[in-house]
Amino acid sequence: MQLHLSTWPEIDKYLESSKAILIPIGSTEQHGPNGLLGTDALCPEIIAKRAGDESGILVGPTFNVGQAQHHMAFSGTITLRPSTMIAAMLDWAQSLTRHGFERIYWLNGHGGNISTINAAFSEMYHGVTFDRAGSNHAPLRCTLRNWWELAGVNELCRRLFPVGEGHHATPSEVSVTYFGYPEAQKSVAMTPKIAPIGPIFDAEDYRRRFPDGRIGSDPSQASVEAGEKIVGAAVKAVISEFRQFAVS
Repeated sequence: MQLHLSTWPEIDKYLESSKAILIPIGSTEQHGPNGLLGTDALCPEIIAKRAGDESGILVGPTFNVGQAQHHMAFSGTITLRPSTMIAAMLDWAQSLTRHGFERIYWLNGHGGNISTINAAFSEMYHGVTFDRAGSNHAPLRCTLRNWWELAGVNELCRRLFPVGEGHHATPSEVSVTYFGYPEAQKSVAMTPKIAPIGPIFDAEDYRRRFPDGRIGSDPSQASVEAGEKIVGAAVKAVISEFRQFAVS
C-alpha cells in the first residue's frame, strides 16, 4: 500500500488498524559508470514497495535527496544541507503525526545520511517533549534501518559477490536497481576491474581519488538475478522488523 497512490479515506481506514508508516529515504548521487544516480533512493523504494504489496504495510513517498556533498564533482548529483534535510524530515514527521501516525520507520539507502537522520530524530523528539506540557509520553517513535543491514542481507551480498563488493557503487546495490528497472541496465567495462579504496573528504578530493566514482567495487558483476535474491531477502526481513516496531 502506497500513500501517494491512496485516497484520504483509505488512509483513515489504515489508521484504524495501524499507526505506523514506512518511508524510504536515500540520495541522488553518482554511482560509478554503470550505477543509476538514484540508486540510494531506488534501493529502499524497491524493497519498500514490494514489502507493502506483500504485507499491507503503508509506504510513504521516497525522500530521495540527502547528504551527497562529497559526490558533487560528478554530474547529476543533488545534495541538501544538513539543516535543510533535518527541517524537511521534521516537516514530514509533523504532517504525519498530525493525522495520527505514531511510528515512522525510515528505510535508508545512503550511509552518508545516517548522522543527519539521527539528528533529525533528536529534533523531532525535542518538539514532542516541549509540545506536550507536563507529559513525558511521546506520541512519536522513529527508527532508522539501512537496507543492507536487514537480517541476512549483508551476508547474502557477500556470498553473491565475494570479490569486488566494495564500499560505494557496489554490485549488490546496482543489482537491486537493475531488478527494479531492468530496462536501465548498463554494460560498462571497469578500469581497473576493482576500484581503489581510501578516505572521503570534499568533492574535488573524492574525484581525484576515485575518478569514476567507485570505491573498492566492481559493479560490472551486477545482475537482475542477483538483485531479485537480495530484494527477496530484504523484503522478508523488513516486513518482520516493521511489524515488531509498529507495536513497540
